Amino acid sequence: MNAMTQNWVVVGALEDIPRLGARCIENGETKIAVFRTADDRVFALEDKCPHKNGPLSQGIVHDGCVTCPLHNWVISLETGAAQGADEGAAVSYPVKLDGDKVLLCL
Repeated sequence: MNAMTQNWVVVGALEDIPRLGARCIENGETKIAVFRTADDRVFALEDKCPHKNGPLSQGIVHDGCVTCPLHNWVISLETGAAQGADEGAAVSYPVKLDGDKVLLCL
């Protein structure tokens, strides 16, 4: 996808997302969790753990990862990939900051 076809959408302000937490938005049938780390980096993943579709938005954010609240799978916020011996990945979405606005590429 080139820069001309990307669809960046403002989904809120950085302060709308709690540090070490997430806020969800919906894109059609898809629920997307937008995460904020302790150092104010933002990441976006489909709100479904690759293991049993647990709500990643309700997990614990730590060390660039989120731990699923259902079965403790650790998912990379950057890539969506399961860590350790677990296999699979959550769909990740490009996200960026423009000042204090959070933009998501859909």
